[in-house]
Amino acid sequence: MTTHSPGVGTRTNIQKAALAVGVVFLLVGVLGFIPGITSGFDQLQFAGHESEAMLLGIFQVSILHNIVHLLFGAAGIAMAKTASGAYNYLLWGGVIYAVLFIYGLVIPAESAANFVPVNAADNVLHLVLAIGMIALALALRDRHRSVRDR
Repeated sequence: MTTHSPGVGTRTNIQKAALAVGVVFLLVGVLGFIPGITSGFDQLQFAGHESEAMLLGIFQVSILHNIVHLLFGAAGIAMAKTASGAYNYLLWGGVIYAVLFIYGLVIPAESAANFVPVNAADNVLHLVLAIGMIALALALRDRHRSVRDR
């Protein structure tokens, strides 16, 4: 009986998932800098709750917030090169978004501590991202191993 393990240039499902998540984050980071897609673009601040710019008219963003999305996207693309990297990106990225969700619930919206900035829509999205990324990591974690590694 022969075992089939992914060959060179073949991505596992967990790698594909991490790559897709990374590309979406990269796209969101770019879109945050495009007037029209980001309403109130003229009010975009570097950081802080004073930034009135709203991605898709819903999510409060700042230059720092957009840069974080770009870096998170680049990390996902880079870590998707290996199955273990993809797993770690999805799992720990999900944990980071769970922490951001809690952060958004705890800090007052008008506080200097809201430096990212986040609003109620961001909080809901952070929860969805946390659950989704962790679920992908856990659902796909064992499927990237070849038969002989089990």
